[in-house]
Amino acid sequence: MTTAKKIVVSIVTVLVLALAGFVYFKFCFVYSEGVNEGDINYFQKEGFVFKTYEGKMIQTGFKTKNATTNLTNSAIQSNEFKFSVVDEHVADQLNQGSSQNVKLHWKRYLGTLPWRGKSQFIVDSVYTR
Repeated sequence: MTTAKKIVVSIVTVLVLALAGFVYFKFCFVYSEGVNEGDINYFQKEGFVFKTYEGKMIQTGFKTKNATTNLTNSAIQSNEFKFSVVDEHVADQLNQGSSQNVKLHWKRYLGTLPWRGKSQFIVDSVYTR
């Protein structure tokens, strides 16, 4: 093998390994995981080609201080948590517990895949009260 061929093979190998590393970290690496608790606003199966479960949970809480004035404010605030579900068993649990307060354990990926859902947050277990 000539020197030019060795250089080309080395460059192609490095590029393929860099692309594989990028794809892994973008779509397979779990960036973070955690738990959110609240009431399910909606949960549905949607999609044209890939049918995925998508949902939104409303998390309520109390606002305690205004950052600019340092005054106590007891207003209720709500946050939306949009998520996707891959596992059919978890989807069944969410369908059964839709009117209850639920706690969702999720994993966050840096990128989305069409067969995994629209959200970076993938719910993998449900705890109902």
